[in-house]
Amino acid sequence: MVTGVADIGYGRQFEGWYDRLIPDDRITAEAVKGLADRHPAPGAGTLEFGVGTGRIALPLSRSVGHVTGVDSSPEMLDALRVKLKDGGDVTPVHGDIRTYTSESRYGMVYSVCATLSCLTTPEDQRRAVRRAADLLVPGGRLVVETHNKPAILKLHEGQTRTTYFVPYPEPGTGVQTHSTLLDGGLWHCSHILYQADGTTRVGNELTRLTTPEDVDGYARAAGLEPEARMSRWDGTPYSEGAPMFMCSYVKP
Repeated sequence: MVTGVADIGYGRQFEGWYDRLIPDDRITAEAVKGLADRHPAPGAGTLEFGVGTGRIALPLSRSVGHVTGVDSSPEMLDALRVKLKDGGDVTPVHGDIRTYTSESRYGMVYSVCATLSCLTTPEDQRRAVRRAADLLVPGGRLVVETHNKPAILKLHEGQTRTTYFVPYPEPGTGVQTHSTLLDGGLWHCSHILYQADGTTRVGNELTRLTTPEDVDGYARAAGLEPEARMSRWDGTPYSEGAPMFMCSYVKP
């Protein structure tokens, strides 16, 4: 079926185990609280670019009300619909964040967990930020969380390839990542998930590394005013050593 939505196949790779990549509920809870605390007008609505399985949108909806979630992956949206049977006020929308349009306008648009980095050219990243800006009400806020380029480069210690392992609480479980820096600021990761039953799952990601200055530039070009840079959702100021960064912007 032709939908007009460009899907990179992320959901097909990670279907059924995406949520296992972030097993620590405290990480999700901190992000949800950070977004809720920064929402300027919950009554004006909330939009997530890259809603995935609803890891953030579902609990956030319990704090701020209805959330519209856009994603290009049918598999991710199907997983979200299954979760909605247990509650939550989220509308899944199959769409491309570079081109998504709506008659609605929102008090907050947010994009977390490196969704912006999944767009692998500056032009596409700029288009997504422009779309977000156009969908905000005056006084609305855009919040972006994505990979922090300086920290990723430091992780590689001057090499183009490295491998690292993140253990999970259950014995014999965790994620091993084979990481490669490519030309053009691109970053390729192959993840191997080791599960408690002895099986493994493999998924690949290609992203484009960005800096806060990059995102600030996109936002200014879209008519937004830079507001804050953080390295954690609790408001910790930005640090080049943090693996992720969060930026917020306001629409005049």
